[in-house]
Amino acid sequence: MAVNAKKVAVYVLVVFALYLIITDPGKATDYVQIVFEGISDAAQAIGDFMTWVVNGGKS
Repeated sequence: MAVNAKKVAVYVLVVFALYLIITDPGKATDYVQIVFEGISDAAQAIGDFMTWVVNGGKS
């Protein structure tokens, strides 16, 4: 049952993304930029945390 829900969710996201790209490419690029900035910020935070851990938890 969970696999079917996952497939449906992925299908809905793909259809939404295609709809958004076709109807408003400018807004689609804004969304992609927001997502990649979020991923970049998360990776930076993980890197900062790992550096803090390697340094023994000292600021």
